[in-house]
Amino acid sequence: MNSRFGFDQDRPEPGKPVTADDLFGNVLAGGVKQFNQVLANDPLLRTMDQTWNANPFHQIVPVDWAEIARTLRTVWLQSLGKPESLSSAMTLNAELWSSAVEVWNDAAARWWGLADPKKAAEPAAVRAPDKRFAAPEWQNNPVYRMLMQNYLLASDWLLKRGEAVAADDDQRRHLRFHLQQFVDATSPTLLLLTNPAALRRAMETGGASLADGARNLLADLKEGRLSMVDATAFAPGRNLALTPGKVVYRNRLIELLQYAPTTEETHAIPLLILPPWINKYYILDMQPKNSLVRYLVAQGFTVFVVSWKNPDATMQDITFEDYIELAPLAASDVAREITGSDTVNVMGYCIGGTLLAVTLAWLAAKGDSRFNSATFVVSLQDFSKVGDTAEFLGEESMEFVERQMMERGYLDSRELANMFSLLRSNDLIWSNVINNYLMGNKPPAFDLLYWNSDGTRMARAAHSWYLRNTYVENNLIQPGKIRLKGEPIDLGRVALDIYAIGAEKDHIVPWGAAWQITQLASGKVRFVLASSGHIAGIINPPGGKGTYWTTADGERADTPEAWRSMAVPHDGSWWTDWTSWLAERSGPKGQPPAMGSTVHPPLEDAPGCNVLEK
Repeated sequence: MNSRFGFDQDRPEPGKPVTADDLFGNVLAGGVKQFNQVLANDPLLRTMDQTWNANPFHQIVPVDWAEIARTLRTVWLQSLGKPESLSSAMTLNAELWSSAVEVWNDAAARWWGLADPKKAAEPAAVRAPDKRFAAPEWQNNPVYRMLMQNYLLASDWLLKRGEAVAADDDQRRHLRFHLQQFVDATSPTLLLLTNPAALRRAMETGGASLADGARNLLADLKEGRLSMVDATAFAPGRNLALTPGKVVYRNRLIELLQYAPTTEETHAIPLLILPPWINKYYILDMQPKNSLVRYLVAQGFTVFVVSWKNPDATMQDITFEDYIELAPLAASDVAREITGSDTVNVMGYCIGGTLLAVTLAWLAAKGDSRFNSATFVVSLQDFSKVGDTAEFLGEESMEFVERQMMERGYLDSRELANMFSLLRSNDLIWSNVINNYLMGNKPPAFDLLYWNSDGTRMARAAHSWYLRNTYVENNLIQPGKIRLKGEPIDLGRVALDIYAIGAEKDHIVPWGAAWQITQLASGKVRFVLASSGHIAGIINPPGGKGTYWTTADGERADTPEAWRSMAVPHDGSWWTDWTSWLAERSGPKGQPPAMGSTVHPPLEDAPGCNVLEK
């Protein structure tokens, strides 16, 4: 997002001169807030910000260089007043020289055949600190090896200086985030002359890779975004979202898909899935080998999935209450009518889980027990600890987002894509810069990345309400703080059985935050932790790699750390654990229901038309 993420952007008094003593005095006293007030009107930073934002490259690499510069100056000026900083700088200088001497001594030893054979035989991949430096030249060439080691030493030193700044937790997180962005953006692998793999490829191809890279760059500049995947390799209905089913209901916000049974008998209580409305539903129905929907159908469940419409400006007045009415309530009514079941099991994925939690609290206030059990997949209800995502959702950022939505009637999916990319910039930005532009390769054909790039817009009114009441004010955990459709929302009244899963390396929903549902709901909660991240940890079918952790039924923990200390690891996919839990709450098996009904006849084949909207 193109916005400022400073600690506090209050402006100094107009016309009041700022002296060097004022600036250094504030910093040396630990006055981070005052320091940022001074820098808010810094002409150099404003010029840098305006210049970078005018550069078309900003559209494909959304790094906030003005904020990085502000962060670097914060660290530098605070360090000036600390004697230990001088000692630290001298130590860094000594380590850099020591590293250089070690590298050249090692090179000389190899030249004369005196190198340690054990060290020489050690695979480069083992010695390389991360995959950016996997090319053999980073180990075998003394110039590249010294460059790599000095970069890593300097990066580590800078990040430690950021941790030493006098600041509260939120401010330190802010510093850490932007220092990490700077460190990632200054890797020697991002320049042709200091990337041995790119140079080698240029020589092998007679410069054709550089020409291809230039064409890739021009194409991305034209599109206004960084290509992360081969967009021609996939399409819903062609090689994604292939599980047979029908669209059995449609309103102005959703289509409801019912999937055809593949077993002779199915459980009596159907399952309704609410995907995140900021993405398209088919993350749950990718290719047959990794489709959660196909797996559930094969286990004898009758599955309904909401497919969200991609909002445009005509839908800007749709409210969060409309999302409740037109999605979980309307879809559950249809599922019950088609199957004849009085109740429905329901699953909410990510932001779909937040909508589900609010809906369950609203139903509890109404005395409506249509849902038999609930599953929350990498979902937030308590937004007090959301990690680096908080960098993008402060008051100033919210004002920027709301201005955009007022102008357009929606929030463009590209804004969220940029935000999530910055949370993992090495994996989602810089690796693609190297692959596409320096190496001249086509983006990879990877189904999960294709889905990630196939985003949806967010309706203005609903999304503004959501951001304000979750990330900004965290109102959902305060009983009765908000009212929806005339009822106070209290998550403590959600008393049904709950299955909740977090992902160990999730950068969007930290697993400790996903665990908080165990403290908020009054029902019996089984929490499970999956390995990997927000997507790969969830779309992990049986038979592949993966681990998940569980605790024994009845064990209670007061903190995520206490829960983790009690948890036991299991090899394999969490899908098997969940379907076993779900089967116990899905009633006996019998003849499968018809596809649709007289009241809700099939309208067209899955995946429907919503998922195809651009």
